[in-house]
Amino acid sequence: MDPEDPKEIVRRGYDIVSSRYDEAYGAETKYRQWLGDVRRRIPPGGTVLDLGCGSGVPVARDLAADGYRVIGVDISEVQIRRARARVPEAEFICADASAVSFEAASFDAVVSFYALIHIPLPEQPPLLRRIAEWLRPGGWFVATTGYGARTGVEENWLGSGAAMWWSHADAATNRTWITEAGLTVEREEFVPEGAGGHALFWARRGSL
Repeated sequence: MDPEDPKEIVRRGYDIVSSRYDEAYGAETKYRQWLGDVRRRIPPGGTVLDLGCGSGVPVARDLAADGYRVIGVDISEVQIRRARARVPEAEFICADASAVSFEAASFDAVVSFYALIHIPLPEQPPLLRRIAEWLRPGGWFVATTGYGARTGVEENWLGSGAAMWWSHADAATNRTWITEAGLTVEREEFVPEGAGGHALFWARRGSL
């Protein structure tokens, strides 16, 4: 693997492919069903953290439009700049998701779609423990993770000329990490993509 810092590869890669990524993955309509399920699980006007928020569409845009308070975090300055322009009613922070900090019991939900898979494996369990702390009692963690284990680089991601780096464990390991963080996995499903796919977890913090 390239000895360059993998987080720098991720940051630079998303800086370069920001618009191309939205086009390739259908930003206007992706996650529609998932977001509908999120709305049904959290109180109206609740607070949601979007870890790996990208350009703010569709998660921050759609939830903010429905009256939720949304805070988005992304490592890419370009993604955050676009998110602030597209969703001015939400708050966006340019930061490493594994290093950001919030007060305990701050959120009704934490969502993270296709972002954990870019975080070095040793940093994922500590991040999951912090996420559990950030959730209010009864709050939800909704995230895509790896389905099969993989760590590596793609040199020409989405035909952009930019490299991208991934690091993820298999679904069983992710389930264990989420449970050990203090959350209860309520639902798990396979999300196909190309010849492979990802795991989608719905996990909940217990009520007091």
